[in-house]
Amino acid sequence: MSERFTALFALMLRTFFLAVLTLATAGAHAEDEYLPPEQAFKFSASMKDAGTIAVRFDIADGYYMYRERFGFTAEGASLGTPQLPSGKVKFDETFQKDVETYRKAVTVLLPVEAGGIFKLNVASQGCADKGLCYAPMASLAELDVRAVPSSGTSAGVNVPVSEMGRIEAALKSGSLLAIVPLFLILGLGLAFTPCVLPMVPILSSIIVGEGAQAGRKRAFILSLAYSLGMALVYTALGVAAGLIGEGLAAALQKPPILIGFAVLMLAFALAMFDVYQMQMPAFIQTRLLQASEKQAHGKLLGVFAMGALSALIVGPCVAAPLAGALIYISQTRDVLVGGGALFAMAAGMSIPLLLVGISAGTLLPRAGAWMAEVKRFFGVLMLAMALWMVSPLLPGNLQMLGWALLAGAYGAFLLWSRRAGWLAKACGLAFALVGALQLTGVATGASDPLAPLAKLRGNEVRHVEFMRVKSLAELETAVAQARGKTVLFDFYADWCVSCKEMEKFTFTDPRIQAQMGQMVLLQADVTANNEDDKALLKRFKLFGPPGIVFFDKQGREIPGGRVIGFQNAERFLQSLERVNPI
Repeated sequence: MSERFTALFALMLRTFFLAVLTLATAGAHAEDEYLPPEQAFKFSASMKDAGTIAVRFDIADGYYMYRERFGFTAEGASLGTPQLPSGKVKFDETFQKDVETYRKAVTVLLPVEAGGIFKLNVASQGCADKGLCYAPMASLAELDVRAVPSSGTSAGVNVPVSEMGRIEAALKSGSLLAIVPLFLILGLGLAFTPCVLPMVPILSSIIVGEGAQAGRKRAFILSLAYSLGMALVYTALGVAAGLIGEGLAAALQKPPILIGFAVLMLAFALAMFDVYQMQMPAFIQTRLLQASEKQAHGKLLGVFAMGALSALIVGPCVAAPLAGALIYISQTRDVLVGGGALFAMAAGMSIPLLLVGISAGTLLPRAGAWMAEVKRFFGVLMLAMALWMVSPLLPGNLQMLGWALLAGAYGAFLLWSRRAGWLAKACGLAFALVGALQLTGVATGASDPLAPLAKLRGNEVRHVEFMRVKSLAELETAVAQARGKTVLFDFYADWCVSCKEMEKFTFTDPRIQAQMGQMVLLQADVTANNEDDKALLKRFKLFGPPGIVFFDKQGREIPGGRVIGFQNAERFLQSLERVNPI
């Protein structure tokens, strides 16, 4: 039976990748014999340095472009003489003369003088070897001369490549042999973040619910089903977000959705407390029982669906690997490489879940009162998850009151339980103490659940103060006014858990505050996700907070200096020293 289900999931995985491959290559197999011009001659433009544009065309096999047909104009900038490489001379039947042509790829270096954002218009023309000559093609790019320093350095200091830079470099290589292992390792690192850890009690509660049937092999198969559901949906969400150019963070962290997730966790918790039994609808169970072994099949499908649902909890976490993959998909439309990277990352995040499955078979050899206590404990964990999910919507004192009630009630239950042993009593005392500390904090006017006694001690942490900017125009003005100082531009949202972590654990470090005190601190609050917020995120190709962009003393973004996702004080200090050495 186990082999059969393992084969089933392997078939599902293979089908998924075939679908992705089909989507990625669909454009190349159109009914027409010739490629569309934008596919035959792929255009890109970027700033090589502050005074030079690099215009590149990647030319498909069997196609070529004319050297003499290139033309360049700009809005908001002055262009110099283009530096066109020599082409291959051939006699062209279309023009009845010798012409220079390019195959495979061509890069044109174009001198430019501009003070900020400008638009570049490129005219070009190409043909196919089979005889079709395309109409002249117009390509448009919006560039910012301030986005790169004039000599590849920032204020004369070489900037080392950041984690985000390494991720982008790996993706641009297009080699799945290099990308998959890297993102597998990155996913394993993300498995221990607050975005993924909530999945552990969900999966554990499923295995606990199996009771005596949850042997090592069975538990592993359940974990595999759960992990596969999470990985496939997570990958599909990422690919969709990259293709449509919108972040998962804002979409999945709106108050109604957060409340929906919390209610769902509450429902799971009540099931752990045996308030009711969560079962498939009767008509589905009846159909599943019509064939042999369908009851187990239905169980696995239910676990697979639970993993898929859990992916919605993971989706909002915008870390550097996720941001890199989404940017790559949005820019290249390469679903195979981008989707493969996302699936590898999800697989890495699943490794601890699979270990939970393997260990659960050993830890839960037989049913009994002990297992009932474990179920109750996971129910409390799910209540904690529900409170954690809605915490961005609650003021600090209400969060503290919620934690006080949850910890105090569970602690009291363990202390007064007749069945509880000395270890359970000790845990109950610890929970009761946590609840009492939170209640004390509420009574004294504290607002941080992680520092409930701050008011009593009189040592409240001094928070960093940012100047808020609400639009691209305000940002450009603020950066221009900060000439002579390094600028730190932070993206924040009330619903961003990692943003809160950066505020409480990173920005409060005295060493960090000393470094940030030498910078101009700007912040965009994108909680509302309005048009100005979207424009700011789009300007820096971000899919959601947290994200920090640095500008040098001349007002140009420091390449390789971005910080995406949460960084602890030690790592963030290194990031600050890299972009603003003392």
